[in-house]
Amino acid sequence: MSPHASRVILLAVIAGGAMYAQSNAQPVSQPVNDLPNPYRTVRDWGKPPGGVPWAAVTAVEVSPDGSIYVIHRCKDNSCAGRPEPPILKFDKSGKLLKAWGENMFVFPHGAAVDAQGNLWVTDSQVKDGKGHQVFKFSPEGKVLLTLGKAGVVSAAPGEFDEPTDVLVAPNGNIFVTEGHSGGTTGNDRVSVFDKNGKFLKSFGKHGSGPGEFFNPHTIAIDSRGLLFVGDRGNNRIEIFDQDGKYLDTWTQWGRPSGILIMKDDTMYVADSESFGPDQPGWKKGIRIGSAKTGKINSFIEDMESTTIEHSGAEGVGVDADGNVYGAVVRRQMLEKHIPIRK
Repeated sequence: MSPHASRVILLAVIAGGAMYAQSNAQPVSQPVNDLPNPYRTVRDWGKPPGGVPWAAVTAVEVSPDGSIYVIHRCKDNSCAGRPEPPILKFDKSGKLLKAWGENMFVFPHGAAVDAQGNLWVTDSQVKDGKGHQVFKFSPEGKVLLTLGKAGVVSAAPGEFDEPTDVLVAPNGNIFVTEGHSGGTTGNDRVSVFDKNGKFLKSFGKHGSGPGEFFNPHTIAIDSRGLLFVGDRGNNRIEIFDQDGKYLDTWTQWGRPSGILIMKDDTMYVADSESFGPDQPGWKKGIRIGSAKTGKINSFIEDMESTTIEHSGAEGVGVDADGNVYGAVVRRQMLEKHIPIRK
């Protein structure tokens, strides 16, 4: 994103709901940091099996039955050649229920839970004939569907180059964001599949214009069926319909690594990388607000929100009690933010 660029924010109505529509200029927003934090944070919830420490934690997903999936990268920041399970399933108290995925992944990255409680996980790197795939698991850990070709880096339809996140729409269509390395590699697009894994289409390309991507890192869907893509390299969220039609750009949420939208359209955006030369004044943390209006009302500031060499939470999950979970990669930890009840 160019720091000299500007954007005028106008109020518009899109797809039956109020949204902030913006011009097609490159976006710049003033830092959104000074908001209430109605949470207290603990960092001792949940433990990997065998007494091993957390590796890089990349995703947290809450299942419809209340169980919580945590994805981490085995040891340090990779599962290549490692025997540890990257997928851990906990109950609401933090008790480990099940662990799986040993010797399956290179670089587990994004995840999603569908309406049936199945877990979807992307593998964003390639090594030794593995990687660049998306796996669908049953709640018991059985592989139900696989997208992409193991160990193949490709821009061909239905194949992947650095799949970063996955989303399953209410009709069963599967959306996969691609492109983790910020333009040096990765397809910088969204690929779409039907519920059976048949490739349907892709949309987007590398760039910084409307509908283009520079490291699309995360994807979520709101109550109207609109897609919110965290275009991290461009410091923005882009909004599309499910056919891939570009609708809008929001920049007030910082540099998005993870997006979660609840059924009531409360939106949680994990900004793990702000406070750099192209985001002066921004702090890292989790911003909370509305996917309908774009307004942010609270901010869970990261423990090292202005330390450039430290990245905050990349993945975010929320349970039925309103607890917010942050998946922290570089610090290698899982955070639980508990609402402060008045």
